[in-house]
Amino acid sequence: MSPSEVLSKVAPAFEKAQASGDLLFFPSTIVKHTDESSGVEYEIRLCEALQHKPHLPTPHFTAQDSQKKLQDPFLPPYNPNLYIGELQQEQEEYVVLLNKYSVVPQHFLLVTKEFRSQASPLMPPDLVQTYMLLAAARKAHQNLFSFFNCGDLSGASQAHKHVQFIPLEDEDGPPIEYLARSVKLETQDTPFSLTALSYANHVFRFPDRFYSYTPEKMEPILAQAFLSLIDLVVSTIRHDPEYPAGKPSYNVVLTLEHMHLIPRRKENHVLAETGDQLSVNALAFAGMMLVKSERELEAVKTEGESKILRAVGLESVHELQVAGTAAEARDVEEM
Repeated sequence: MSPSEVLSKVAPAFEKAQASGDLLFFPSTIVKHTDESSGVEYEIRLCEALQHKPHLPTPHFTAQDSQKKLQDPFLPPYNPNLYIGELQQEQEEYVVLLNKYSVVPQHFLLVTKEFRSQASPLMPPDLVQTYMLLAAARKAHQNLFSFFNCGDLSGASQAHKHVQFIPLEDEDGPPIEYLARSVKLETQDTPFSLTALSYANHVFRFPDRFYSYTPEKMEPILAQAFLSLIDLVVSTIRHDPEYPAGKPSYNVVLTLEHMHLIPRRKENHVLAETGDQLSVNALAFAGMMLVKSERELEAVKTEGESKILRAVGLESVHELQVAGTAAEARDVEEM
């Protein structure tokens, strides 16, 4: 099945799955709030119905694969009403499934057909297949973006590797894209940081009309972008002497124009005003936060999105990293 064929099936499948009760949809309202520190206008989604959602424990990525597979909802037999179809990129096979617990209509997942750990990085086939779905959506006049939560501290809810896709009403992408798009670059293929943000973040801008590239031309660019950003993530973590032991955790946001990687040091934030635990995943770093009550909503607005995201992220050391890269370049020239 092609990416275009997959996308054409999502809307009718969502309606059918919701009608059958195999998919639980939680209605919500969006409140826009401008964070004074960064100037980013966040979309805070208020979904009080989530208070009644079944609690899903945080997956332990260090558990034995055999134990994970016993509890894995992303392995066959698939629920036919949640199943969309299969895709293949090089030797890697994928299945596309609807998200069983949806706050946004037509939220779907790209899942590796064989078990791969959610704590493992995105590989070139994962990146290409993800971007091809975004490109196919653009061609079909649909607005999509994707995100990936990697590791114990990232806000991931399942141990089986999956990339998530959210439809958008705004054709300009998620809120964070306004900030990324405003950055003027001297060198197009060099990672950069959104310095207005309170937390460490690393961004790569794709070439113009990247969505028109063939998969073969996309792959080396996507792979190099991811490698350069993950190097910066690891470097940022190494600058934090109190970073928790274990594999690095980070969030990925992928749009038609940019790849964003954000290193993580905590999964949850305790709101100062209420003491409630706010779970934070890649959506929040895309500029789309989720709260379960009016009380949480007011607490987020009072505390400020910048402060919350900095609490679960890391301090930016981008200037040190850039200085180090420049010094290395000078050393090479002098050799």
